[in-house]
Amino acid sequence: MNPFQYGVDHLTCSTAFQIVQGQRDAELSDATKAAINKSASYVQQIVASGKIVYGINTGFGPLCTSLISAEDTRKLQENILMSHAVGVGEPIDQSLSKLMLVLKVHALAKGFSGVQLTTVERLLWHIEQDIIPVVPKQGSVGASGDLAPLSHLFLPLIGLGKVWYKGEIVHTKVLFEQLDMQPVALGAKEGLALINGTQFMAAHAVTAVVEMQKLLSNADLVAALMLEGLNASIKPFFAELHNLRPYKGNQFVASTIYNLLEGSEILLSHKNCSRVQDPYSLRCIPQIHGASRNAWLHLRETIEIEINAVTDNPIIINEELTISGGSFHGQPIALPIDYATLAVSEVGNVSDRRVYLSLEGDTPNVPKLLLAETGLNSGFMILQYTTAALASENKGLCFPASADSIPTSLGQEDHVSMGSIGGRKLLQVLNNVNNILSIELICAAQAFDFHKPLRSTPILEAIHTEIRKNIPHIHADQPMEDILLAAQELIRSGKLIETANTVAEQEKIAFYGTHVEHFNAF
Repeated sequence: MNPFQYGVDHLTCSTAFQIVQGQRDAELSDATKAAINKSASYVQQIVASGKIVYGINTGFGPLCTSLISAEDTRKLQENILMSHAVGVGEPIDQSLSKLMLVLKVHALAKGFSGVQLTTVERLLWHIEQDIIPVVPKQGSVGASGDLAPLSHLFLPLIGLGKVWYKGEIVHTKVLFEQLDMQPVALGAKEGLALINGTQFMAAHAVTAVVEMQKLLSNADLVAALMLEGLNASIKPFFAELHNLRPYKGNQFVASTIYNLLEGSEILLSHKNCSRVQDPYSLRCIPQIHGASRNAWLHLRETIEIEINAVTDNPIIINEELTISGGSFHGQPIALPIDYATLAVSEVGNVSDRRVYLSLEGDTPNVPKLLLAETGLNSGFMILQYTTAALASENKGLCFPASADSIPTSLGQEDHVSMGSIGGRKLLQVLNNVNNILSIELICAAQAFDFHKPLRSTPILEAIHTEIRKNIPHIHADQPMEDILLAAQELIRSGKLIETANTVAEQEKIAFYGTHVEHFNAF
């Protein structure tokens, strides 16, 4: 695979993740370096001319009318990093900090920010050497970009702050002394270019796009296994139904579930049963999972505009035109982030309902509480308490962060997006729903067992076999911690999705349904 060209190539969420994980090289082309140098030269011309331009020879925010002398413009840039690095709380994950660096390099490499090439090359050094700045998780309101977290991200440029180095958090100053490294001498406007932007919010959203896609595929697979375990009907997944209400997400989920169930011996065994229709958590999987798929698609499309945009301020168009605007404002992505949080939460909500259904004992051959002998044994009863607790916690987290705004900067920044808070909540809800799905997986596999010797479809049989490699059929009450951890690993690793894809390829059968180009390739 050719190296990704910063500032030139179109960056996708998956490509950004590949760069962070070391699976894809990335570089600056000669043309990009020339564009960066030209933009930096415009800034130098402005400084030399004495023309007043915000952030180049003025103070920041409410101090925008305070003029700064040419000799103090460099000190101004260091001061803004130091004064704005006021984040609090635990550090965000190292992968998120690294992703922020990748996104910022791509934005600066567009050549509209007026930064020096040496500064961008130092950022690349941090990425390539895996020396990643430590960024506290709280402190951004998502308006002038992510000022506090981005300030922490770039303190190491001037020899301050902390970084991860070989698995440990160390002071940048101490590390630079060990490596005989010198801080970067920031030029005019560079501090402002670095800390104006949406890279904190965007990094959380990019991570969510990747993780949410995996979660949604896991949800479909686990739901299909549960449908078999509870003798559900295949009719609600017929294309004829969904063609009359043709939402892409609904059609994709319905056709995928249909592919997973069609031809199953378990399905055929209750073809003529007296049940007229299934509960909503089974019958409405295409509508519920599908709506969340549609939300994912909206988030992905929005975020991929954002991570290919220039979001600092002011923008240097040429030596004559600089624009002080609001491209750093997080509202365009804050709203989709909140929408996606709700969409993920609903996947967990309906998964909890399916767990509850599996315990009722209303399916022939499937015992109450999923255990053949209860009374002395409580069976799987308390597992649903955990899914209920997680689903309820998610409901509290679904209040939209973007519905709030608290003016800052002495009223200069009088509307803020709170997208940074929304991004953090989205990842928290994703984690909770992964845990809910892992419990549904345990219950679905247990219910599935009671239909033997009947067999399901090749993909679902392979999924069940993979589960049983790690999680045994449970015959009596036992400690559940290791079983829960094994189920969580199956969900988070993507192993079930990998298994389904492998079997589909080997057996030459369909797995993903219609509109796969929207939901399985990005």
